[in-house]
Amino acid sequence: MERIASIERKTNETNIKLALDIDGEGQSTLETGVPFLTHMLDLFTKHGQFNLTVDANGDVEVDGHHTTEDIAICLGQALREALGDKKGIKRYGNAFVPMDEALAQVVVDLSNRPHLEMRAEFPAQKVGTFDTELVHEFLWKLALEARMNLHVIVHYGKNTHHMIEAVFKALGRALDEATTIDPRIKGVPSTKGML
Repeated sequence: MERIASIERKTNETNIKLALDIDGEGQSTLETGVPFLTHMLDLFTKHGQFNLTVDANGDVEVDGHHTTEDIAICLGQALREALGDKKGIKRYGNAFVPMDEALAQVVVDLSNRPHLEMRAEFPAQKVGTFDTELVHEFLWKLALEARMNLHVIVHYGKNTHHMIEAVFKALGRALDEATTIDPRIKGVPSTKGML
């Protein structure tokens, strides 16, 4: 069974087409208009072994907020749709990723209960033209739309770029683990009988 989904979202602020293949090869084709976000999504895709296509046009002349937020909304919706009934998945994923002096951890539960806990203090307010507060915005909208429990902890770090990069790599790896099909699991991995 193919676990793929395509989402389109058009507002007065953004026009986004996004396609996700959970069982991919780490390939991405990304046009976001937000260079640092493009870089982070490329890392997320590579480390999660997903295939991801994003074609986004947004009001980046204002700033990157609307585009970043709406891409996260589309990615979350695509992840939820591609997972379908979630039968056979591991459900939980955990990844630690070091990036030079920084260490990030991401833990996910594909529980159908959206929640974000984030423990990260970035030293800089910007990386290039990217507002670092948008990392929280991206992760919250992703968790909300994918309906997953998402915990993000940056244990330490000094370089903001390294800290955020470690988060996106760990996010990809944690989701790769959580979405993996385990042949031992019959039905959904929950005593409730559904996720």
